[in-house]
Amino acid sequence: MALLQISEPGQSHDPHQRRVAVGIDLGTTHSLVAAVRHGVAECLPAADGRVILPSVVRYLDPAQGGSGRQIGYEALAAQVSDPANTVSSVKRLMGRSRSQVADVNKLPYSVLDENGMAVVDTVAGRKTPMEVSAEILATLRFRAEDSFDDELYGAVITVPAYFDDAQRQATKDAAQLAGINVLRLINEPTAAAIAYGLDNGSEGVYAIYDLGGGTFDVSILRLTQGVFEVMATGGDSALGGDDYDQALGAWVLAEQGLSAEAIAALSPGERAALHAEARRCKEALTDVDPASGQVMFQAQIAARSFCQAVTPAQFDACTATLTTRTISAARKVLRDAGLSKEEVKGVVMVGGSTRMPVIRRTVGDFFGQEPLTNLNPDEVVALGAAIQANALAGNSRDGDILLLDVIPLSLGIETMGGLVERIVPRNSPIPTALAQDFTTYQDGQTALALHVVQGERDLVADCRSLARFVLRGIPPMAAGAARIRVSFTVDADGLLSVSAKEQGSGVESRVDVKPAYGLSDEQIAAMLQDSFATAQQDMQARALVEARVDADRMVAATHSALAADADLLEPEERTSIDELITELQASALGDDAAAIEAATQALAKGTEAFAAMRMNRGIQQALAGRKLEDV
Repeated sequence: MALLQISEPGQSHDPHQRRVAVGIDLGTTHSLVAAVRHGVAECLPAADGRVILPSVVRYLDPAQGGSGRQIGYEALAAQVSDPANTVSSVKRLMGRSRSQVADVNKLPYSVLDENGMAVVDTVAGRKTPMEVSAEILATLRFRAEDSFDDELYGAVITVPAYFDDAQRQATKDAAQLAGINVLRLINEPTAAAIAYGLDNGSEGVYAIYDLGGGTFDVSILRLTQGVFEVMATGGDSALGGDDYDQALGAWVLAEQGLSAEAIAALSPGERAALHAEARRCKEALTDVDPASGQVMFQAQIAARSFCQAVTPAQFDACTATLTTRTISAARKVLRDAGLSKEEVKGVVMVGGSTRMPVIRRTVGDFFGQEPLTNLNPDEVVALGAAIQANALAGNSRDGDILLLDVIPLSLGIETMGGLVERIVPRNSPIPTALAQDFTTYQDGQTALALHVVQGERDLVADCRSLARFVLRGIPPMAAGAARIRVSFTVDADGLLSVSAKEQGSGVESRVDVKPAYGLSDEQIAAMLQDSFATAQQDMQARALVEARVDADRMVAATHSALAADADLLEPEERTSIDELITELQASALGDDAAAIEAATQALAKGTEAFAAMRMNRGIQQALAGRKLEDV
């Protein structure tokens, strides 16, 4: 009797060819791995049955017989006893230099700067954030392979929407160290939307409010028949549940009468103990009656034991600034998407920190509706990544799933005068490829230096430098004659490559943008704010620079023409042109863009007759000695 080959609904037609692909939520506080099994996405448990893996790694001392490291709950238990070698919240160090890590001196372990990169100094040597993250990723990889008793084909790994190129590249490097083939990096809010949208069959505009342990994202997505379009995204890569813990701990110490100097002098062990107790107290407050309940905060800090009662109202008050920051980001993202709060069909809560009652209440008040909390906020990102991984591995027949994610900050190049010419505007869907034509500034120019920048300001000095490269071999020609096409390609992972090609000769150069580290915490939060607050100032500055560049070009062209054909002019005509040049050069030294433009136009008008005489001479020279029928 022949056997039927049966496949699960929604799965590959050939189940024997199924590839093991997983979704990984590499979080600041904890991490998870999920996969589609029997047509349903589910988080994969460890041997003890727990699906959550604390994102903590402890390195052991080789000199004392220790070998290797402890990962997860085992490492978490050693945070107070061995804080210097127990690394937590390493996600905040990814793609950063030491100077760019917020409150770096408050961390219980030592962070050093090595070749422009933040590294952790442990008893087992210096460890990069990628190495620490790789330990966590490898643990999740082994869990997946044990669950399926097969090798892992690949993984979709989630990152905060506001991670820049450096942070995304660092995440891919960590995965490579862990032996994981990265099928794609996707933004955490997008992964949550996939899980929520496919699970509920929802359509319409949704806000994804994602408050994790160390990062905050808010995105506006439109869900339409399997198409997940990110309309706008915003947030803060240095804001999360850890900050709520620190704010609560600082408030308790202040209530106990500790001075700022005493708080600053706390040992690493005391800081770790304070942070652990603050987190426990925060989580306990989630289940307390907001009207009459309280939680006791107990710790031994600065050589004294103390016990402090904390009420929900006190916790809300001491963390109000942080909560307000998240709502300000939500308001800005709505404005970017061109939507009102009333047009949002639902608000999806993502991240363990959204369990705080104050968060759910504040978000509900802002959007005028109860947030959607029917999916586990800890697991929803990993589940969405698993669904996408299953599709990318070819296991799913749901080929109509389409992700239209966006880049959070504009990309462009530097032009003459230190101006930014934006090529890829912020909130552009990715993957994308956009190009723009440029030309040379000087006669005979054979090379062009290109400076790639990121940001919303009009001046290069106010944006972040990403990369520099040079296009060489341009044929010598007059200024403005060359046609150089600069192309920006942003892949599905949000990583950038730039190429430049001279259209006439075909010479080309390119660069894959892989900066050593990412934006500072202040930069990434302030870039968009600066672009709005300084819009008028930037417009004026840009107008002035452009006027000066046009003036310089006009003066250079006129000098070149005089050097070649000054004999065509009468003495008084030459004097008039020289005076116009002097007036334009004097105007260009000032700060009045309108005056510079007027002087430039005056010189252009004053040289019109000269230009006509030069054209006539050129035509006569070209026709000299030729018969009419030859022409």
